Amino acid sequence: MSKNIFATKSVAHLIRESESGENGLKRTLSATNLTMLGIGAIIGAGIFVLTGTAAANAAGPAIVLSFIVAGLGCLFAGLCYAEFASMIPIAGSAYTYGYATLGEFVAWIIGWDLILEYLFGAATVAVGWSGNFVSLLNSLGISVPVAIASAPLAYDGSSFAFTGSYINLPAVLLILVMTCLLVVGIQESARFNNLVVVIKIAIVLLVIAFGFRYVDAANWEPFIPAREILPDGGARYGWQGIIQGAAIVFFSYIGFDAVSTAAQEAKNPQRDMPVGMLMSLGICTLLYVLMSLVLTGLTSYSNLNVPDPVLVALEAAGPALKWLYFFTGIGAVAGLASVVLVMLMGQPRIFFAMSRDGLLPSLFGKVHHKYKTPYVTTIVSGVIAAIVAGIFPIGLLGELVSIGTLLAFVIVCGGIIVLRYRSPHLHRPFRTPFVPLVPLLGILICGYMMLNLGFDTWLRLIIWMAIGVLVYLFYGRHHSKLRNSAEGKDPVPLP
Repeated sequence: MSKNIFATKSVAHLIRESESGENGLKRTLSATNLTMLGIGAIIGAGIFVLTGTAAANAAGPAIVLSFIVAGLGCLFAGLCYAEFASMIPIAGSAYTYGYATLGEFVAWIIGWDLILEYLFGAATVAVGWSGNFVSLLNSLGISVPVAIASAPLAYDGSSFAFTGSYINLPAVLLILVMTCLLVVGIQESARFNNLVVVIKIAIVLLVIAFGFRYVDAANWEPFIPAREILPDGGARYGWQGIIQGAAIVFFSYIGFDAVSTAAQEAKNPQRDMPVGMLMSLGICTLLYVLMSLVLTGLTSYSNLNVPDPVLVALEAAGPALKWLYFFTGIGAVAGLASVVLVMLMGQPRIFFAMSRDGLLPSLFGKVHHKYKTPYVTTIVSGVIAAIVAGIFPIGLLGELVSIGTLLAFVIVCGGIIVLRYRSPHLHRPFRTPFVPLVPLLGILICGYMMLNLGFDTWLRLIIWMAIGVLVYLFYGRHHSKLRNSAEGKDPVPLP
C-alpha cells in the first residue's frame, strides 16, 4: 500500500490534461488580471489592522523590517510556486504540485491543509470585513444590532462561551454574494476584483502620500526599541521582536498563492502565472513598508494596538487629515471584500482538482454548462465558509489560516528540490534561481514562523490533519483514479 499512496502523477500527463480542454474551464485571465487577483488577495486586514498590532506588541517602528522578513519568506516560496505554475499550468495549486513530486498521499495532505488557507481564510476575513462594515455604517448614523452582527461564540484561548448574539449576518451575506459572483463567471469576478483593487490601492496611496507630510521622525526613535520582558515571561522588541512581528504580519501576505489556483483559466499560464504572483508580492510588500513607515511616523507605535490603527494615526496628525477618515473606512471594506472573493475562488479549484483525481466525489468536478465555472464546489465552499463566518470568532480562525498556509509553503519549497533532482530535464518556462538555496531559505523562514505559533494552534493543526488522513484512508485511496489504473499500481516515474 505504501508504494501506491506515494505514487506520483506524471508531469507529462498533467500537461496533456491541461492542453486537452477536458477540464471545461474557460481561459480568460491575462497577466494583469492575475496580478490584480494577487493584490486583491493580499491587501486587506494586514495593511489596515495587523500593522498597528505588530508594531505595538512586537517590533516597534522596526515593523518595517518585519514586513521585509515576512515578504522574503513569501518571495522564496513565491519563486517556487512560479516554477511549478509555469511547468504544470492546471488547477490545484500546491495540491497538484505535490502530486507530481511527493506522491498522492502528500498531495492529499496538502489539499486538505489548503482548506485551512482558503475556506477558513475566507471566513476569517469576512468576519473582519463585518466589523469594518458595521463601523462604517455607524459613522453614517446607521446602527446595526450586535445580536446579528457578531459571532455567537467567543474563544478565550482555552474554552468557548456564548456571547448572546445570534449570527454574524454581514459576514454571511458577503460570502454568499461573492459565491454567486464566482458561479456566474471567472471573468466577471476578475472585473469586479480589478475595480475593488483600484479603489483600495488609490486609498492606500492617499494615506501614504498625505501622511508622509505630517510624519514626526522622533516617533521612529529608537527604531528598534530595547528588548522587554513581559509579566507572562514573554518578550518584545529587539531583534526577537522583529521576527515575532514577521510571524504576526505574515497573515498579511496570505493569498498570493491563490493566483496559482486559476492556472487553467489563464490565457498564457506559462508566462503569466509567474508574473502575476511575483508582481503582486512585490507591489504589496512596497505598499506595506511605506504604510508602516507612515503609521509609526504619525504617532508613537505604543498607540497603535487598536482595531483601527490607521484612523488612530490619522487622528494624531490633527484636523489636517480628518478628510481621509471616511476614505480609509471605504478602503478597509473594499479591501477585505476582494480578499474574500479571491479566497473563495481558490478553494473550489482545489476541490475541483481533487475530484478530477478521484480523491473527492465526482460531483465536485462538475462545470457549469453556461458559465464554465466549477459551480458545485463553489457553492459548497461558499455555504461552509458562510456558516463558519457566521458562528466563530476571528481570533481562532486566523491562527488556523496562518499555520495551514505556512505548511503549504514549506511543502512546495521542498517539492522544487525533489523535482530538480528527480527530473532535471523537464521544460521549465520559469526557473527558480539558486536552487537549492532559495527553496531551503523558504523552508527555513516559513518553518521558523510556524514555530512562533502557539501550542494550541499546532494541536488544532494536528487534529485537522488526522481527520484528513482518515478521510483519505476511508474514501480517497479507494477511489483514486491513479491507484485504480494500470499507471497507479506502482509509483509513476517522473519523465
